[in-house]
Amino acid sequence: MAADEYGTEVKVTFAEIGGKFDQIMQSVDTIKEKQEEMADDISHIKEAVYHPDEGLYARLKALENWQKTSTRLIWIIISSVVGMAAAAALKMFNF
Repeated sequence: MAADEYGTEVKVTFAEIGGKFDQIMQSVDTIKEKQEEMADDISHIKEAVYHPDEGLYARLKALENWQKTSTRLIWIIISSVVGMAAAAALKMFNF
């Protein structure tokens, strides 16, 4: 009976190992699924950032160009107002 008990013990051990192996395989499958989801998310982020027409970099470039233009325009307006004020002051004092 010792050999029979040993055989039963081996079968139980193999069944336990098989169960653990199934758990590991399920964990690996879950990790693969999560990795695929992350890869999809990253590709969407890359598309949102690097898209040539509507991406983040395109928007920032448009904002920077607008800022340069508006800054120039503001300086022109300020210079004109200061010049007109100086001209009015000189005209007022008859210089």
